[in-house]
Amino acid sequence: MDTQFLQSFVMVVDCGSMAEAARRLDLTPAAVAARVKSLEEAMGAPLVRRAGRTVKATEAGVRILNHARGVLRDVRNLQALATDDAPLGEWRLGVSASALTGLLPPLLRGLYDKHPKLAVYMEPGNSGSLYQRVTGGLLDAAVIVEPQFTLPKSCAWELLAEEPLCLLAPAAMVGRDPLDLLASEPFIRYDRTMWGGRMADAWLREHQIQPQERIEIDALNAIAVFVHQGLGVALVPDWTPPWPEGLHVLRIPLPPPAPVRRMGLVWTEGPKAALARALLAQSHRLPGRAAA
Repeated sequence: MDTQFLQSFVMVVDCGSMAEAARRLDLTPAAVAARVKSLEEAMGAPLVRRAGRTVKATEAGVRILNHARGVLRDVRNLQALATDDAPLGEWRLGVSASALTGLLPPLLRGLYDKHPKLAVYMEPGNSGSLYQRVTGGLLDAAVIVEPQFTLPKSCAWELLAEEPLCLLAPAAMVGRDPLDLLASEPFIRYDRTMWGGRMADAWLREHQIQPQERIEIDALNAIAVFVHQGLGVALVPDWTPPWPEGLHVLRIPLPPPAPVRRMGLVWTEGPKAALARALLAQSHRLPGRAAA
């Protein structure tokens, strides 16, 4: 069986579309459909079906999906092991959205200076879901907000950066009191299901502020753009740049003591823990980066 057939099947299910899967694989939709068809013939069962404008896995497709992902991961590991500089195979790293463009890139640059042939599979997501994937063995490590509970003995977490909560406000509101802004202006809320959003919500309740909520969203870059457009104010972590370009927003400190979102690396102890420690070592070499 050609693993490209498995790759096309997984991509179609993940994208929910033959056309989008073809775009990501740099193939024609007909070629992707032919690969999936060949896999179905090899499996002896239909694996996908059309549902309106989308494509979904059949019952048989759902049953083999996680196994297909595992086979593809094992193949990537074999490819990585064949290189001289990747004795541990592929490293599966989760990254929370705000760390993906700010905190992580300089750390990876230093890591690749030492391990230029290292193969990394990177999975974006929110801290809660990435933590579950690390503890479930689906990821080797993840850059996430510090968990507010005791970690299992199989896991470790170490600090990378501290990001205090701050008030984002349109530039025209310069000089105004942050508590007054939160109480009187329309409020753009950082999603309360996110760990950072819960921190902001707890601070508001502690200060008995009931904001005039307008939008709730899990997207820090989008929140900053909304504030720039004058849609309201927001209470967010002062996350590691870059921020969207061309913004005219105020980053107003909260009255001390302000809550701090602690970003760090969680990993499972095992053969690939050395890669987690190598990434942490890079953080200690960057100016202004928190060290544990």
